[in-house]
Amino acid sequence: MTRLALLSTSDTDLLSARSSGVDWVVGNPSRLDLTGEDPRALPALLAGTGLVVVRILGSARSWQTGLDLVLAQGVPVVVLGGEQTPDAELMGYSTVPIGTAAEAHRYLAYGGPANLAQLHAFLSDTVLLGGEGFEPPLELPEWGILDRPATPDAAPPRVGVLFYRAHHTSGNVQFAHDLADAIDATGKARGVAIHCASLRGAPDDLLRELGTLDALVVTVLAAGGTKPATVSAGGEDEAWDVAALAALDIPILQALCLTWSRDSWADSDDGVSPLDSATQIAVPEFDGRIITVPFSFKELDVDGLPRYVTDPERCRRVAGIAVAHARLRHVPPHRRRIALMLSAYPTKHSRVGNAVGLDTPVSAIRLLRAMRAQGYDLGDGFPGMDLDDDAEAGNALIHALIDAGGQDEEWLTAEQLSGNPVRVTTARYREWTKNLPAELTDAMAETWGGGPRPPRRRPGRPPPPRGRAA
Repeated sequence: MTRLALLSTSDTDLLSARSSGVDWVVGNPSRLDLTGEDPRALPALLAGTGLVVVRILGSARSWQTGLDLVLAQGVPVVVLGGEQTPDAELMGYSTVPIGTAAEAHRYLAYGGPANLAQLHAFLSDTVLLGGEGFEPPLELPEWGILDRPATPDAAPPRVGVLFYRAHHTSGNVQFAHDLADAIDATGKARGVAIHCASLRGAPDDLLRELGTLDALVVTVLAAGGTKPATVSAGGEDEAWDVAALAALDIPILQALCLTWSRDSWADSDDGVSPLDSATQIAVPEFDGRIITVPFSFKELDVDGLPRYVTDPERCRRVAGIAVAHARLRHVPPHRRRIALMLSAYPTKHSRVGNAVGLDTPVSAIRLLRAMRAQGYDLGDGFPGMDLDDDAEAGNALIHALIDAGGQDEEWLTAEQLSGNPVRVTTARYREWTKNLPAELTDAMAETWGGGPRPPRRRPGRPPPPRGRAA
């Protein structure tokens, strides 16, 4: 059997190829050394292969040097896009007939070990004339629910964990099981693990199933809209269309599956990579998703192929957030306790509610009015809520916050300071600050003093009562 190479930016393709039982040589273009002599470098990887399949998420320019090296090997090459829809521009780089490339795309679009085995047979037969015989692509269900052990006394609420079908077909599902198990472990909800091909144009039966949930934790990317190519700053508002998801009327939370390893994440001061920040935080916010925390990390195995591996503590964190939102749906609005937090950094009165390009005060006023209309108990209301002019209403709210006692040391009055005492014990203060860097604690001491000290007492006098503020 001729050895074929699969170079794909989709790691699930590579995992499926490895599990297919046929002789695929696999590699991820984003992790390949193009010119080195390392065994995992591109020239060594392709040595002895009779055909190369390249699948790129993006344009040819994103891997132009590598693509040129592959095309220079003198063997048949199939170039495909990484989306479900064929990419005509990338397919045009193929050296095989366009119909062959299009059929190869179908095998990869459906995915899974069985389709990867038949893709190998298909290309060996139609391009290399191997005479093995092959089966057509096996179309897989667009979505499904994982079988999981029943939880004793399981009761609502139900929290869904949504992940890509490609992870299901490649066997990379433990991270979804772990998160669903963490939801079960709270004892307050039942986790339901669901895989799907995409949320763009999600089928009606999937949407109906999602509508039976009390909250949904999503690990897939943003749903996008009917015209995602037009999405840009200043573009059409209709480019992002998430009406179907909004109609579910349930909290949808984004759980972060980072493209870093856990060690890289722990060692970084950035929190997430620029790629993860864009795809798993910024863009999902356009869908109205609630951003949580990283809970899964991409770890490479001995073959250099990644799997999602969860962190137990982060799993519990995401599960707790999701379960709290699910339970909140069953609490009447007038009984919910909601905190509205505005930024105030740096600590200047002029920075209360600061957000570049946004009118936070007016947004806060409109949110408060909407909450009151939905039955939330706002007591006597907030300053500015009943003013007709939104700008004046926003200003009234911010000035009320400042008058209540901001943290701008240049403007704080003695009356404000005396009316807002905060007292902690020496032990509590030391516990809070013991792990802070010296440069920070030194600056705090220089500005505010050295912190609380134990009260002095004369010899023979009993110590102060336990818990007394210093």
